[in-house]
Amino acid sequence: MADETIVKKFKVLNEYGIHARPAALLVKAASKYDCDILIEKDGNSVSCKSIMGLMTIEGYPGSTMLVTASGSDAQDAMNEIEELFVNKFYED
Repeated sequence: MADETIVKKFKVLNEYGIHARPAALLVKAASKYDCDILIEKDGNSVSCKSIMGLMTIEGYPGSTMLVTASGSDAQDAMNEIEELFVNKFYED
């Protein structure tokens, strides 16, 4: 499969935003894939494979995050990350 880049916007829907637990879920999901996955908010971009980076991105409830996945398994990675955002990181 050829390398591809997928970019999607997600709204943080869970009550407490991207705190330790959702950040850990994102890292766990992203780490399964070889592709590069970045998450961006307000011009700040960090790797979805870095728990410390995710903790600094300030993903408050209601904020919009831009996720970019680049590589041969980008679509699969984006699907799993989208599932986390859509399901509010399974906090409800």
